Amino acid sequence: MATSSFIHPSLGFILLALILPFLPGRQWKWLLLVPPVVALWSVFTVDPGVYAVLPYLGEQVTLGRVDGLSLIFAQVFAVMSLIGMVYALNVTDKGQHIAASLYVAGSFGSVFAGDYVSLFLFWELMSIGSTFLIFLNRNRASTLAGYRYFLYHTVGGLFLLGGLLLRYQATGTFAFDHILPSDAAYYDWLILAGFCVNAAVVPLHAWLPDAYPRATVAGAVFMCAFTTKTAVYVLARGFAGWEILITAGAVMAVYGVMQAIIANSARRVLAYDIISQVGYMAVGIGVGSALTMNGAASHAYAHILYKSLLFMSVGCVMTALGTDRLEKLGGLAERMPWVAVFFTVGAMSISGMPLFNGFVTKTMTIAGTAEAHFTWQALALEVATAGTFIAVGIRLPYFLFWRKRPEGAIATPPAPLPWNMYLGMALAAVLCIAQGVFPDMLYRYLPFPVEDPYEPWTAWHVLQALLLLGFAGLSVMLMKGVMTIRDGDNLDLDYFYRLIGKAVLALVCRPLAWIDDRWTEAYRAIGLRGLVMLGSASAWFDKKGIDGVVDGSAVTVLGIGRLGAKAQNGNLQDYLALAATLALILFGLVWYLG
Repeated sequence: MATSSFIHPSLGFILLALILPFLPGRQWKWLLLVPPVVALWSVFTVDPGVYAVLPYLGEQVTLGRVDGLSLIFAQVFAVMSLIGMVYALNVTDKGQHIAASLYVAGSFGSVFAGDYVSLFLFWELMSIGSTFLIFLNRNRASTLAGYRYFLYHTVGGLFLLGGLLLRYQATGTFAFDHILPSDAAYYDWLILAGFCVNAAVVPLHAWLPDAYPRATVAGAVFMCAFTTKTAVYVLARGFAGWEILITAGAVMAVYGVMQAIIANSARRVLAYDIISQVGYMAVGIGVGSALTMNGAASHAYAHILYKSLLFMSVGCVMTALGTDRLEKLGGLAERMPWVAVFFTVGAMSISGMPLFNGFVTKTMTIAGTAEAHFTWQALALEVATAGTFIAVGIRLPYFLFWRKRPEGAIATPPAPLPWNMYLGMALAAVLCIAQGVFPDMLYRYLPFPVEDPYEPWTAWHVLQALLLLGFAGLSVMLMKGVMTIRDGDNLDLDYFYRLIGKAVLALVCRPLAWIDDRWTEAYRAIGLRGLVMLGSASAWFDKKGIDGVVDGSAVTVLGIGRLGAKAQNGNLQDYLALAATLALILFGLVWYLG
């Protein structure tokens, strides 16, 4: 049943964040489920339309633009917020729940924003909330990663702010609508750059694999679902058909999975694969056909579910054993069987295996890209699919669950996991399988009508997927180096950032430090001695000059006072004699000088 009103999903999460600090005890944890439930009801019952139009500085700010594109993202955000809150019920740190609530509120606000003003406000709210999900891990690595994360997103926000203000100056409107590539001005490119930072477009991506592995366990589950997918939404809203996104997405898909294959931290593997999966969505948006746009939206939906399932599974490993480093893990299938099962569901989904939701969304984007005659980009997506299966479908579960526990691995029994973590994983796993078996559960919400509805369960699509995954499995057998663990983390573009840092240190910092040292020596040799001499001269002048004048004046006044006191003896004859003497002296002076 449809409703004629609209309860903005952000409202419940903001209210939760405001009241949570004042709630005593521990029963407040059940309130965490209220905003997601309200959000689910709101987004699945609202009618398309425009809601919550508010006046602001002479402009109209639209907080509730509801249409097919915003609804499909809002629906999966609502589903994910419920799964994430269930998974985090055992977390006693209120700060994490407050940060997560503000983060989710910012994502909902961005999806429903009808203008750049409201979009920017919610965009920055997302940035603040997600940053604290990193800081609240409370160690040096997370503090540094959170600071870097916030710097990146501040720069992206400044690109967005500069672009929207310049656009308003040129057009007189803050309306957030589709921009034709042929009509784009320089300020539209600034806005695109701001969106691309959040989308982790290569080479603006280094914040993601650095920050996500250092977030809190529950925080990483939220972060893998909202930041990049909100960026996908705004790209689909404003920049569909921009062919630069096709090339950028193809590079992301291949580059991200190449880095994932060699990463040695489980969450770092998954973080790099986010870049790869968002690349599929960027390609679909860049092609801009109804089929590829539906593919991008549906793949974002599926990706949120299976990627959160993978992060939840790895989070369980970290909660139970305290690490996600691959060299310290192994043989967990026997000790954590349900976690292994749920991880496998996520791994098969992300790999595009038939019967899982990744299969019914990836193939749509690839098929649409090939039909639009972007052949090499479609091939790049196929290569990325094979690489994803190697990195996440084979390599990662092997090192975590299936190999024998190596020497030096953690041998202590895993700590017991709370029931809510299993429930969160179960909810995501059921949806991954259900959407794969019954794709219409997802397809019915696709925002763009097409003449010929996409059918994933054709013999060719199934055979193509199985052949591609079989080829990937065979490649693992032939490339033994893939199944090894290297020391340290892959630096990625951090290698060049470090080179820049070293160059700045050598060309700027060290010369300035040398100048500062020389100035310090000169000051010590000349300036400090000069100050001592000046102080001595000031003391002499104060003693001999100022004190001498003041003291001399005081002595003179004292002598005159004493003389006057002696003269006043009360004898009238003395007074008359003194007066006569003074009169004679005065007469003599006048006579002489006159």
